[in-house]
Amino acid sequence: METFTVFGYGSLIFKPPPHVITQTPGFLKGYVRRFAQKSHDHRGTPENPGRVVTLIHKEEWDLFSGSDPFPNDDTVWGIAYTIDPVYVAEVRDYLDYREKDGYTMETLDVYAIENGQEKVAIHNAFCYVGRNDNPSFIGSEPLDLLSTTIWKSVGPSGPNKEYLYRLADAVRGLSNDSYDSHLYALEKRVKELDGNNDNKG
Repeated sequence: METFTVFGYGSLIFKPPPHVITQTPGFLKGYVRRFAQKSHDHRGTPENPGRVVTLIHKEEWDLFSGSDPFPNDDTVWGIAYTIDPVYVAEVRDYLDYREKDGYTMETLDVYAIENGQEKVAIHNAFCYVGRNDNPSFIGSEPLDLLSTTIWKSVGPSGPNKEYLYRLADAVRGLSNDSYDSHLYALEKRVKELDGNNDNKG
């Protein structure tokens, strides 16, 4: 029967797909995870889109990311989910709908660290990537502007900042080695906006 493994690097980490039989924390090499994708349907609206993460090939990101303060990041931690073969078609339909706002599917290798050494844990896992030619891709934004957009945006799936906070917590819990400089910096700034607003209230 058909096997299907999908790598989650955004909301799939804290809201996994159905019918998972195994899950493997790991990371990608040569990519960045950035809040570079507009969200019109989950964490924002068509009139006021929020921001959600996408994967970008590091060499592509370097071409138009002048405002990115973390130019050396090229590791993305997440979870590879292997789906019960009986339900592959159902889960692929579910994911295609969930990731419909500008994402396309690619295959890539997922790495893990064993005994201090990097090794390929899964070959050719599927992953939804927001390429820079899709209409929802917004590219690199200054952290202050990006954090303000995330802080104030709300969509059918809830506040944009909730997405950010849950993702940051989930990435921290993946491994003693997991990290994401961009994600944690955004989390800090949005929490500062929360605190400032509470003080005004």
